[in-house]
Amino acid sequence: MDEFLILIGVGLLILMFLTLYRGIAGPTTIDRLMALNIIGTKTTVLLVIIGTIFHRVDMFVDIAIAYALLNFIATLAAARYFNARKNFSANSRQTADRQNEEENSERG
Repeated sequence: MDEFLILIGVGLLILMFLTLYRGIAGPTTIDRLMALNIIGTKTTVLLVIIGTIFHRVDMFVDIAIAYALLNFIATLAAARYFNARKNFSANSRQTADRQNEEENSERG
């Protein structure tokens, strides 16, 4: 049974690395936020699997719940922050710079 759980854990780690690639190479901020949220969720599942392997599910479930709560709060905070800034596209910084230049050229 432990070998099966270890195999599932390794599979989750591989999926986490693929998601990490999407988080790094994601063209938009939403892609990056979703990648971090997915990695956090997989980490929570991985903690429960580790607890099952070590026969200490009670301790690891508490840690997993705390980690999932922190992941959820961090995702909400980041979503609210980016929603307030309206910075969702990859080239939004360049677009904002161009708009500032146009406003400055009209004034002066």
